[in-house]
Amino acid sequence: MLKHIKTLLKDNIFFFALAITIGIICLSLIKMPKTNIKISNIDKLYHSFAYFTLTISWLLSFYKKPEKKYVIVIGCIILGIIIEVLQGTLTIYRTGDYLDVLANSFGVLLALLIFNVISKKNYIK
Repeated sequence: MLKHIKTLLKDNIFFFALAITIGIICLSLIKMPKTNIKISNIDKLYHSFAYFTLTISWLLSFYKKPEKKYVIVIGCIILGIIIEVLQGTLTIYRTGDYLDVLANSFGVLLALLIFNVISKKNYIK
């Protein structure tokens, strides 16, 4: 079964990465419902997780082209910056925040670190 899952991911990881990218863009620009849960700065954890997932999916999409990994990392960071600017300028219900940019960038860099460790140990073939 693990072999079937690995084959499915290998053949479709580009489409998963594209879907994750579109999902993050949409979720970043829509109006989110209010919740009664008040945990200080929990959204920074969400940002880091989202951009970790985004970056790792793109890195896995192009794992056979290691020269592309820094382009992917820079692209994901730039996407995070652009979305924060759009939240501040395009919407009236969202605000851009430099701390969100830092959280996004942390997620991206963490994904790069983990990807490098995994690829050096040859877990990705």
